[in-house]
Amino acid sequence: MPVASFDKEIEGFMAGLVKRNPGEPEFQQAVHEVAQDIIPFEIDHLDYKDAHILERMTEPDRIIIFRVAWEDDQGNVRVNRGTRVQFNNAIGPYKGGIRFHPSVTLSVLKFLGFEQTFKNSLTTLPMGGAKGGANFNPKGKSDREVMRFCQSFMTELSRHIGATVDIPAGDIGVGAREVSYLFGQYKRIRNEFTGALTGKGLAFGGSLIRTEATGYGCVYFAREMLARRSDGLRGKTCTISGSGNVALYTAQKLIELGAKVVTLSDSSGFVHDPDGIDEEKLRYVTDLKTVQRGRISEYANAYGCEFHQGKRPWNVPCDLAFPCATQNEIDRDDASALLKGGVQAVVEGANMPSSLDAIQAFQNARILYGPSKAANAGGVAVSGLEQTQNAMRLSWSREEVDRQLREIMAKIHAQCVHWGGDGDTNSYVNYVRGANIAGFVKVADAMLAYGVL
Repeated sequence: MPVASFDKEIEGFMAGLVKRNPGEPEFQQAVHEVAQDIIPFEIDHLDYKDAHILERMTEPDRIIIFRVAWEDDQGNVRVNRGTRVQFNNAIGPYKGGIRFHPSVTLSVLKFLGFEQTFKNSLTTLPMGGAKGGANFNPKGKSDREVMRFCQSFMTELSRHIGATVDIPAGDIGVGAREVSYLFGQYKRIRNEFTGALTGKGLAFGGSLIRTEATGYGCVYFAREMLARRSDGLRGKTCTISGSGNVALYTAQKLIELGAKVVTLSDSSGFVHDPDGIDEEKLRYVTDLKTVQRGRISEYANAYGCEFHQGKRPWNVPCDLAFPCATQNEIDRDDASALLKGGVQAVVEGANMPSSLDAIQAFQNARILYGPSKAANAGGVAVSGLEQTQNAMRLSWSREEVDRQLREIMAKIHAQCVHWGGDGDTNSYVNYVRGANIAGFVKVADAMLAYGVL
């Protein structure tokens, strides 16, 4: 079929989706990025097209919206909105994080749940896709306020989750503290100790390397991409955005493998350390961000380097870029700056950090581009391994979990190459197409097998 016909099919599909989901730009963007690859693929595989698989996959199985009422430390009644989007459980129980942040909207959660369906499929583990959260900001709240909110949130959510139904995890604003409060309340209400949440503390069913997994997995994926070109990480100059778990552990693994990390950021701006962030400096940042809850500008003061207020690090020349902060943090201009600065690969640690225009620019330049649904799947992969350990009533060693994480990221890379290349071992791989089709096929085949549901 001519390209113009594909474009017409995609436009028609997206028009229907926008009509059904008005005012949801993040969700529309996520679907559009997938539809560009899947609609041409469906036309060559009419069993998927005739069964309207993509249309069915873009409609969540269900959306649960509920009131979360709680009291602050002054005795004032506060009200937030909680949501769980259970998107698709064709290949396993729903699996996906919970996000507490003022920016949480239904559109954001639907985009994340849709992406999670593909990401979980790529891991080869039996997990469906979901996402949840609330427009609650834990920053500036006391531990007791966060506890009361989490207990109220879980009181309602507990009706809809379970170890064989839906297994939430942490995400932005939901770290070890929040997961612990959520799991404690679930255990109290259900009177059972099961792996109904992941990201738990090691003392009560958590897995080693879960905190590090998204960052480590992102670097392992980058290593696989470079190895296919007979290249490696050692000596590469790397820019990273963010300074949360994903960014910090991406930096840690890059430093361990011989790369040079020169930037980190937060919402106030970014630091550029041309000498490189070594292990000692990284320990300082980790303490600054996870214990002191400080700003990244304090790093610049401590080590005498530049702080760029209100800016992102994509104008800094680099070999490899790791966007690890938030969605749409790289736009067309940022992509142009990265390409001008000589970037060889962009590997996404955050969810959907590149706009559609930025992705197009990377693909037109034929650099290595690792999309988030493939590159940042390490976190949910280790969550899946935590589920397995919970079900078996045992704990694996750090070395064992890390070995399995490396193997899973290698498998994800191999799937992307299979579906995104043309069979030539030296050819350009469209990792976006590869990840989209590989993630789609497994879920689609299961949906076909179930009939019309």
